[in-house]
Amino acid sequence: MFGSARGQVRDVVFVDGVRTPFGKAKGVYAETRADDLIVRVIRELLRRNPSLPAARVDEVAIAATTQIGDQGLTIGRTAAILAGLPESVPGYSVDRMCAGAVTAVTTTASSIAVGAYDVAIAGGVEHMGRHPMGEGADINPRFIAERLVDPSALIMGSTAENLHDRFPAITRARADAYALASQEKVAKAYANGQIQPDLVPMAARHADTGWDLVTTDEPPRPSTTLEGLAGLRTPFRPHGRVTAGNAAGINDGATGCVLAAAEVAAELGLPAKMRLVGYGFTGVGPDVMGIGPIPSTERALARTGLSIDDIGLFELNEAFAVQVLAFLDHFGIADEDPRVNPYGGAIALGHPLASSGVRLMTQLARHFVEHPEVRYGLTAMCVGLGMGATTIWENPHHPAVTSGGDAG
Repeated sequence: MFGSARGQVRDVVFVDGVRTPFGKAKGVYAETRADDLIVRVIRELLRRNPSLPAARVDEVAIAATTQIGDQGLTIGRTAAILAGLPESVPGYSVDRMCAGAVTAVTTTASSIAVGAYDVAIAGGVEHMGRHPMGEGADINPRFIAERLVDPSALIMGSTAENLHDRFPAITRARADAYALASQEKVAKAYANGQIQPDLVPMAARHADTGWDLVTTDEPPRPSTTLEGLAGLRTPFRPHGRVTAGNAAGINDGATGCVLAAAEVAAELGLPAKMRLVGYGFTGVGPDVMGIGPIPSTERALARTGLSIDDIGLFELNEAFAVQVLAFLDHFGIADEDPRVNPYGGAIALGHPLASSGVRLMTQLARHFVEHPEVRYGLTAMCVGLGMGATTIWENPHHPAVTSGGDAG
């Protein structure tokens, strides 16, 4: 029998999350291995949580979209060994494109809930400078020959242009204004010291200049202006609406978190920064993959018995501004709503594909501390090939929780 009583589902908590600073492709991590990025994250999680014996980690699940080279070879297992975890700790790799780290979290959390594990490490890594999305892939010609998907489905920027076509009220000017706000919020969060606590300083070697210590994200452009954004070209369509300024970049980075059964976290003296309430994944047309977070959020809300009005904080992955704006419009949320991405998002910070989901969760956990009046928050993201991913979390600092009331 597993650790929990037969038929009992245990509460799962988010203990801690960290990430490397994100880099630009061919930037600060150009000569750094992908597996070294995720190893640094795992080691930092253990360092920050000394009451967690390494041998108590039951699983390591690490995602990568392009599972090749130094981010291939069952990277969850290889990274666990390289990080110094006992040989008894197993590991595996995950691929759900952009939602890889989300899937690593929900899969291991589900195993914890049924008692198969007590503690797990979940995260993701993507070195897009070394391994561009789709490197080495052999796309079946039936996708196009049999018109199973629109040809634009294989080009993420084109899917964003398709989304602009579907929602003409989301103009380029509106997308640019959203992008500028993301840059400004990131700059403000950095100035307030709100992002730095969960960054892991990363040593990066360069053959020409030697070693560097990376302590901040490389992609943000705090000097961005609306005028500058308006002057950018539209690479995916002549006279289009998607630019490098209102979309996430091509980035490198790693994220990771510790998950545990609530009672195990209490036993070990580990913090419980969030409680997992539920999650939802869904599929949509691959050529409009940006709408994925809408049905995945509806599914997660329905499965948990919550409504959008119960959600007080949103961490939405900004793959493209149009994708976030479509989500906000659907749920009747204003573009400038302060509940949405309080520290900014991927347009400024970067989006190293499979790793981004845990960045969203780590930031949501930080927001919960700052906003004890908020009981529920969610993370959501669109996913390549037409999917959406949403997780819903409860704030342990909310009065209804701290008073011992209904756990929701």
